[in-house]
Amino acid sequence: MTPTPDFEELLSLIEDRSAALRAEFAASPDPGVRVPSCPDWSLGDLVEHLTGVHRFWADTVEAGPAGKPPAEASAEAPADAPASADLLDRSVVATERLVAVLRSAGPAAGCWTWWGDADVPMTSGAVARHQVHEAAVHAFDAQLAAGAPQPVPAPVALDGIDEFIGVGHGTAGPWPYEPVRIGLHTDEGRSWVVELTASGSRVVDSGPDGTDAGLRGPASDLLLTLHGRLPLDSLRGEGDRATLRNFLSRPDLD
Repeated sequence: MTPTPDFEELLSLIEDRSAALRAEFAASPDPGVRVPSCPDWSLGDLVEHLTGVHRFWADTVEAGPAGKPPAEASAEAPADAPASADLLDRSVVATERLVAVLRSAGPAAGCWTWWGDADVPMTSGAVARHQVHEAAVHAFDAQLAAGAPQPVPAPVALDGIDEFIGVGHGTAGPWPYEPVRIGLHTDEGRSWVVELTASGSRVVDSGPDGTDAGLRGPASDLLLTLHGRLPLDSLRGEGDRATLRNFLSRPDLD
């Protein structure tokens, strides 16, 4: 089993994946090019989004434990935000501040998060982990817009699948169909079995009854399919296709 990266690794990965996204923007001759996987956004909008997300979580972690995010925390661009010429600078500053706030807080500091209903801690460490995968998926979006998509690095993708199951399916609520067990299997050797019932979802051992359906493929393809960036046919499906489509449509972490 691939372990979750330690806290310092998570902070480095936030920087790395955010820089990968910005690199596509910096190299693009047209910052207004549309992002196929986020069709309402341009490449510039994508950078602005990540910049705002980093500002929001820096404010939220800095505020500490709370029942809601601090009033000043906002992912919206300031009204007087400079045009695209200064967007990269603002984005770098936002990422640097997020990483600095997380490092100062340490991995165990409590803070507000939107995944309070999931079996995932409401801590700065969990925020750092989630921000790695936010940046990783959006870096793929940027590469797709530039016409040169690259796989998410395997260690990032493997942890991203695990984090997606915990946060995404952990907050999706009751499964509105007949109970099922879905197997997720990566070519890199790691697997999960997700049991979905009226009580929600949980990771279980497959047990003697095995699974009702499953998905197999490289970790990057599996992560990106879970996030709606690749179609179901990007993976090797097993079992009922409608069940797999229902599974993939449940959590929405855009």
